[in-house]
Amino acid sequence: MEPTDAVLGARVAAGDEVAFTELVRRHSDPVFGLALRMLNDRAEAEDVVQDVFATAWREMAGVTDFGATRAWLFQIARRRCLIVLRRRRTRRTYPVAVVPELAGSAGDPQRLAEVGQGVRALGLALAGLPAGQRDVWLLAEIHGLSSLEIGRRVGAGEQAVRGRLSRARATLADAMRAWR
Repeated sequence: MEPTDAVLGARVAAGDEVAFTELVRRHSDPVFGLALRMLNDRAEAEDVVQDVFATAWREMAGVTDFGATRAWLFQIARRRCLIVLRRRRTRRTYPVAVVPELAGSAGDPQRLAEVGQGVRALGLALAGLPAGQRDVWLLAEIHGLSSLEIGRRVGAGEQAVRGRLSRARATLADAMRAWR
């Protein structure tokens, strides 16, 4: 039986490197997914993941609720991504669009092209959302966090989270209407 995040968090806080390795194994892909969706740049997302887990190793001893370890990691990732996005505004550089690889689509180039266009359209629609709505949508839809967990991470109440999520869903549904 695998240990819970709460058990892993407590063990990491005590300096257990094996527990830390398990925590990284368990959460690096979801954290990477969040960073990639926020930044739309694979290299920057990889850097964010490294920052998140370096921070987790250093600061886990200060965590008071190890049961919220997953949400805490997403909070760190979100903050790091916002820092990267702020730096981009001053640097005036633009990431190259990346189309994810699709399992089973290698034999169907037309399907791969259609899905790639849909992914790009969703990326543009997400980029057009206000940051608060985009963050809430990613945390809810991609990472499955509850309204309460999201609220804690973005500094908003549950009602505000639900409102942002509703507006984000409506805007994205409208933007993606052609892809239905």
